[in-house]
Amino acid sequence: MTSRVMVLGVGAFAHAVQTILREDGAETACYLTRPYSHFGPKIVGQTWSTEDHPSPLPLIEKFKPDLIIPQAVAWAEQPWAADLVKQGLPIFSPVGDAMQIEISRQESSELCRKYGIPVPASYHVQNRIEARQLMQDDPRPYVLKNPICSPFSPVHAIICESPEDTLGWIERVDYAEGLFLQEYLGKEEAGHFVFISGGEILSLVTNQEYKRAFTGDMGPLAGAPLAGIVEQDPDDKFGLARELIHPLKPWFEKTGYTGPLQVTAIRKEGTWHAIEYNIRLGVTTTALLLRMLKNPVDVLLKVVRDQVPVLDWHPEKFFGCTLTLAGYGYPYVVPSVPKLPVEVSAPLECDLWWNEVDEEDGQLYMANHQNYEMGHRIADVNACASKMDSAVEQIEKEILKLRCLGSYYRLDLKELTEKYSSLLTSYKAVLK
Repeated sequence: MTSRVMVLGVGAFAHAVQTILREDGAETACYLTRPYSHFGPKIVGQTWSTEDHPSPLPLIEKFKPDLIIPQAVAWAEQPWAADLVKQGLPIFSPVGDAMQIEISRQESSELCRKYGIPVPASYHVQNRIEARQLMQDDPRPYVLKNPICSPFSPVHAIICESPEDTLGWIERVDYAEGLFLQEYLGKEEAGHFVFISGGEILSLVTNQEYKRAFTGDMGPLAGAPLAGIVEQDPDDKFGLARELIHPLKPWFEKTGYTGPLQVTAIRKEGTWHAIEYNIRLGVTTTALLLRMLKNPVDVLLKVVRDQVPVLDWHPEKFFGCTLTLAGYGYPYVVPSVPKLPVEVSAPLECDLWWNEVDEEDGQLYMANHQNYEMGHRIADVNACASKMDSAVEQIEKEILKLRCLGSYYRLDLKELTEKYSSLLTSYKAVLK
C-alpha cells in the first residue's frame, strides 16, 4: 500500500522532501505554512494554503497521511497544534516537554549542565538595562539570540567577536521577548544529526552550515545557510553524538522523545561545546540526508512509529554539498526590487530546489514581495558524490546554468570543504 506524506512548509525544503519521498514511492502533499515560496511544492503534488485553510486538521482527516513532516518548530505555536498532538497524528517531531531542548535556549543550557555536557556561558536578560549591567559584570564577546527559538523571533543570531562588538549591538536589538547572550567560542563549528526511536540513538550525518552571506565568510548572518556540507556518519566517528547527545538519554526516556535531533557544536581548546539543539529535519541538510538513504520513506515511517529503522546508505553519495542562489539585495530587505526573470539555460544534472520564485505564462521570476524574512532566496542547488571534491565540482558547474540579474552565490565552497576536513581530521588525531 502506498504511504502518504504531508509536509508542513514551503520553498526548497518542501520541494525537496516531497520530490525525494515521491521518487521512493510515497504519495505526497503540502500544507503551505507561509504566504510565499509556493512554486516548488506546487509542481510536485497537491498543496493547500493557510489563507484558504487556517487549520490543516480537516485536510489531514481527509488525506490520512502516514507521516507529517514540519519544516519549522513554529507549528507548535499554532492554535491547532494541541489537537494535532492530542489526536496522536504521526508528526515527525518530538512533542510536549521534549520540544523544550530547542524552543527554550535557557532550559537547553541548564539541561546540558545537569548531564555534564560542556556549554558556553550564557545569560537571559529582559531589557537593555540588564544587558548593560551584564557587560559590566562579565564583559566578553557574546552571540546574541532570541530566548525563544522561532523563525519569526524579533532577534536573529548576531555573532559578536569582541566585548566592544557586544556593547554596540545590545544598544540596537529588539528586547520584546528579552535577549539570550551566549559566550562566543570561536569558529571551529560542526553539527551532527541523529534519529531517536525505539529506545535507540542512531547517528546519521555530520555537517557544517555557512550562514554568512558572502564569499570568505563575510557579511551578515542570513536567515538560513548560503552553503552547506554533509557527510554520512552512522558511526559518529567525530564523537559529537557520543559527547553531546548520548548523555541526555535519561532525559529522552523521561520525556518520551521520538524523532530527529541535531546538535550544533563549537570546539574550544580541544573540547566540543553544545551551542544549540534542533528537533526537526534541517532546512538545508534534509535534502542531502534523504538523497543519501536508499530507503528514506521506510526510515521516516519507522521513526515516527517509535521503531528502530534500518539505515541503508548509498555508498556513491557519501558526501553532499549545497549552494544557495541568492537574489538581488539578499539578505537585506529591498522593497523596490522589480520582477526579475530567472533563467535556466539547460537542465541541471543535480538537484535544483526552488525557493522564492513565481511563475507567469511559463516564465519564472524572482518573487518581488516583502516577506517575513530578509531578502529573497531563489533556489538551492545540491549534489552528492562518493568524494567531496566531485560533489563540489559538480555543484559549481551546474549552478552556472541559473541566471537572475543581481543574484549571487558563495564562491568558496572548495575552501570551506578543505577547512571542514582539516577541523575534523585534527579532532580524529586527538582521539587517537
